[in-house]
Amino acid sequence: MDGAFTPDANEKRPADWKIGVDIGGTFMDFCALEANSGRVASLKVLTTPDDPGAELMTGLSLLAEREGLEPEAVNRFVHGTTVGINTIIQRKGASLALFTNAGFEDVVEMARLRMPEMYSLFCARPDPLITRDMIFGIPARLRSDGTETQAPDMAAVAAAVDVARAKGAEGIIISFLHAWRDARQEAAVKAEIARLAPELFTFTSAEVWPVIREYERSSTTIMNGYVHPRVAGYLTALESRLANHKVPARPMLTKSNGGLMNAAEGKRSCVNMLLSGTASGVIGAAWLARQAGEEKILTLDIGGTSADFALIIDGEAQFGTGELIGEFPLYIPSVSVSSIGVGGGSIASVDSQGVLRVGPESAGSIPGPACYGRGGTEATVTDAMAVCGWLGHSQMAYGQLQMEVDLAREVISRLAAKLGRSTEETAQAILDVAISEMFVEVEKLSSRAGVDLRDFTLMPFGGGGPMLGVFLAKELGMARVMASRRPGVVSALGGLVADLRGDFIRTIFEPLEPATLAALGAAYDDLASEGRDWLVSQGHDGPAELRITADMRYAGQSYEIEVALNVAWLTEKNLTAIAQAFHDTHDRIYDFHDPEGLIEVVNLRLAAIGAGPALKFPEAAEVEGAATPLREVRVFTGGRLQDIGLYRRQDLAPGGIFDGPAVVAQEDTTFAIPAGTRASVDRHLNLHLTFAE
Repeated sequence: MDGAFTPDANEKRPADWKIGVDIGGTFMDFCALEANSGRVASLKVLTTPDDPGAELMTGLSLLAEREGLEPEAVNRFVHGTTVGINTIIQRKGASLALFTNAGFEDVVEMARLRMPEMYSLFCARPDPLITRDMIFGIPARLRSDGTETQAPDMAAVAAAVDVARAKGAEGIIISFLHAWRDARQEAAVKAEIARLAPELFTFTSAEVWPVIREYERSSTTIMNGYVHPRVAGYLTALESRLANHKVPARPMLTKSNGGLMNAAEGKRSCVNMLLSGTASGVIGAAWLARQAGEEKILTLDIGGTSADFALIIDGEAQFGTGELIGEFPLYIPSVSVSSIGVGGGSIASVDSQGVLRVGPESAGSIPGPACYGRGGTEATVTDAMAVCGWLGHSQMAYGQLQMEVDLAREVISRLAAKLGRSTEETAQAILDVAISEMFVEVEKLSSRAGVDLRDFTLMPFGGGGPMLGVFLAKELGMARVMASRRPGVVSALGGLVADLRGDFIRTIFEPLEPATLAALGAAYDDLASEGRDWLVSQGHDGPAELRITADMRYAGQSYEIEVALNVAWLTEKNLTAIAQAFHDTHDRIYDFHDPEGLIEVVNLRLAAIGAGPALKFPEAAEVEGAATPLREVRVFTGGRLQDIGLYRRQDLAPGGIFDGPAVVAQEDTTFAIPAGTRASVDRHLNLHLTFAE
């Protein structure tokens, strides 16, 4: 993404800055584009866990100082944050009460009666976010067809409010049976709570995610309320900080579904941004893949605490539900990402049996890996990379860190003494263990998706992805690796190129037969109207793209699959086309379908998409020839110390070619390229790696 366009010399246009920002466990990443010149600037700033958001002002000030960014010229500002997910993981959310139907007070505790590890005799389900004494049964009943057999008992509501308030509740979640069919009972109870206790915030399941299945609907609404105070407070402070910094753009937020929403929406729909960082990374990778003409991508995003994997097929991110937020599944649409607790800050240790282990504990940003020189005393994956010689040849994180290799050697030598190996061998063993753990998780992902990874290209990004990605690709038998010019800030880029996207759902729960087609058409009309209205509320005045899907299953199946539909099939009442789409999708996933089977339509879904500004990044002309290393450095690779070439990323021109083993150093990350690898650079300054057979 280096380089610039050459505007007309007679044309003087005001600066037009667009900024994407993503906050992770160790760094806040910035990717900024000056649209008129095509100039791209990027930056990493260390996070401030004790004062979330303060690092944002530091980053904007550094961009102004180093890149000439004028805050007044920022007309698009997109932000991804981990405040919500960290609130759940750290269990620092709001004290909540749950109002549900009398007799259903155990809905949260029972969940789906599944254990996290079905073959472990010692595992336990996580403690719920709302304790049992804060769950209140309200006499009320709505039948599944929407018939009310008992109106909510408002005296019971008042008594429950008094008890909840006395026990310190900050907010109340309302989740009644069959609210997906008719939301009036929940709405009535919410209105009564507002009258009795206006200081308590309330969320109903029908307004958060009106889907069938009580536990999934309740759990999603609980997570929304649990993070609401911290997320709303963070976003309010963000708006204030941007205004004080004279940034005119109102902040947009990245969502779990890979789209955007405004801050006002984010304060209410907090659950929609729980996976914003991981999702925007995949969206950024998909944009880069389309730019480079790559159709099948496995992404590898390694940060300080975890490694995240996702599939991109035909240039599009894959979506799903049930992604884990800490210990809890998320049931709203989200970019499908698999994670494992192995990152650059993951701590290596030797257990009581003398076995080397890596993670899931992480050194985080404070104190961080020992080699950061910030007080870390435990050996980490990053320390192992430094000891092997892959790191330490350029400034780290845009000058935010100085590499202290001696400190890394000191902490790893302690493990080496326990293992009876040399320091370098121990460091290599740490890397091998980390890669093997990632290998297992990726194999699970590919098996679930039914894909052959030999047909895919690995795209590593994040601060740690390029350090370990090529080694993982070789272990997986993949043929290619592709990395963008600035892989360390791909998640920030994802926010910059993302579209507005809102997801809407209607539960149908009817057999697919002629009598149901009218209900499907009416539901689509309602969803389309809701989606268009939502885009307008987000400030979008352009055309809307409406994507329609249905959750369908064969009668008797417990769970459904999502099937892409054509709007014309609904408007023309084409039963045959809808059924065939389901059969085809079922056959693709399970290698089986039943043409005579009765089909049920459970949910109809609609995604309303408003395209963001068309951004164009610079390209450079190709110059054929071999790339020249800056110098040689000593690296422990292939079981021995070797002198290998060190290349600076900014020196690699399109058409340049070189062979591994090699190190490619840049300000946001470092590429470790093993032997048997050929590297080349394209017009977009992407680095493409292939392996010798």
